[in-house]
Amino acid sequence: MKADHRGMHGIWASRWTFILAAVGSAVGLGNIWKFPYITGEYGGGAFVLVYLICVLAVGIPVMMAEILLGRKARMSPVHTMERLTTQYKAPKLFAGIGWMGAVSGFFILSFYSVIAGWILYYVYKMATGFFTGAEGALAEATFGGLLANPLRLTVLHTLFMLLVGVVIARGIHRGLENTLRLLMPVLFVMLLVLLGYSLTTPGFEQGWDFLFRFEPEKLTTEAVIVALGHSFFTLSLGMGAIMAYGAYMPAGQPLGQTVLIVGFVDTLVALVAGLVIFPIVFTHGLEPGAGPGLMFQTLPVALGALPGGVVIGTVFFVLVLIAAWSSAISIAEPAVAWAVEKGFSRARATVFVCSLAWALGLGTVFSFNDWSQNQAFVTVTELNEAGDAVGSEFYLYAAVDDLKKAKEVTGGTYEIKGKTLFDIFDFLTTNILLPLGGVLIALFTGWFMSRSSVEDEARLASQHLFAVWRFMIRFVSPAAILLVLYNGLF
Repeated sequence: MKADHRGMHGIWASRWTFILAAVGSAVGLGNIWKFPYITGEYGGGAFVLVYLICVLAVGIPVMMAEILLGRKARMSPVHTMERLTTQYKAPKLFAGIGWMGAVSGFFILSFYSVIAGWILYYVYKMATGFFTGAEGALAEATFGGLLANPLRLTVLHTLFMLLVGVVIARGIHRGLENTLRLLMPVLFVMLLVLLGYSLTTPGFEQGWDFLFRFEPEKLTTEAVIVALGHSFFTLSLGMGAIMAYGAYMPAGQPLGQTVLIVGFVDTLVALVAGLVIFPIVFTHGLEPGAGPGLMFQTLPVALGALPGGVVIGTVFFVLVLIAAWSSAISIAEPAVAWAVEKGFSRARATVFVCSLAWALGLGTVFSFNDWSQNQAFVTVTELNEAGDAVGSEFYLYAAVDDLKKAKEVTGGTYEIKGKTLFDIFDFLTTNILLPLGGVLIALFTGWFMSRSSVEDEARLASQHLFAVWRFMIRFVSPAAILLVLYNGLF
């Protein structure tokens, strides 16, 4: 292939456009509702230090490898890996990297769209002043009521998928490029405005202390594995999104500086988000938490109690919506690119991909209500008076309510755990497909591509830097991701 090949999809206008796109892919819900909390929970500044080391040792090398592969072939991840596997005479196993990414993307987009629909709902609720002066019971009832309403969830899921589809259908320049050039600066400005407000709150010092207090005693083995996992997942690795974006990157641009900028901005956004969220939470004497509880129950109460809370709360949820939107666009793009290469028009490819993901997303919608009691991989554990397990039963599929009623008759104490369809999608992608894809990308780039072609595509500043990166991608990154994979499974 010639060095100047442009591919059928087009090329980003500049390196900075690619950086905005990659940051948009990386900055998602995990930056806002997960990273700040795990930072405070696992040692503050000490955890941030370990996390940054993990980003440099795992995230940055694998991200470089993904971009490198995409730019080398200038095709969708599926066809990229099929072509490069043949070109470098690697085992056929590696051709499956693109397909694994496509499957992961379908699953993730399907449930990500449902969760992003919640954010649309909360933008509306904040803008109408619904949470002004609200207490915890109202916030809890509102979120519970949303999850229990499949029709409302479906409408919100549909609206968000339409937002994604409209951008993707317009192509690289009129769609992705123009939209991300607008969305990402708006996200940064909103974040800085909210940070400025957060600096004026009485809880800012406590929020800062929660995030950055240096507590090395909290750096357990679990904390290090959490840092490793987040350093991988936060950069949207293993699902083909970064590989697809790399296929549109201008030729001849050095990858090292570009990837470091993306990693730095992604981490900075997560930390600033923490400095926005936790001072507001602590100002109102609320408990910090991770996940949906923080975003949809704790924060609405805190924001509703602020002077000007309607405006501040609306800006905050619009910011979260932008983060979710930009990430979802990147998740959908690899599958759409593949469909275009198979002969679909861009518009038809988008309708095809988004419609399938939307239909799959209905499984997540019903996981929170009508199908919530019908679960797979159900384990029933009998507990003694001390709370220790004394016996267990396993069911491949069961109705949880029926099991509870059957066990209540025995008079014993039981713990019943299973997985809804949403839990299965989440587990399959997060714990298996994404880390496995990351390991295979590292191994393929480090062991099967020729040194000269990798060096030519990476364009690092010196031979020394290239040698360090190659050592990382061959040994350190695969070992670290395998640890994350093992921990997620067992």
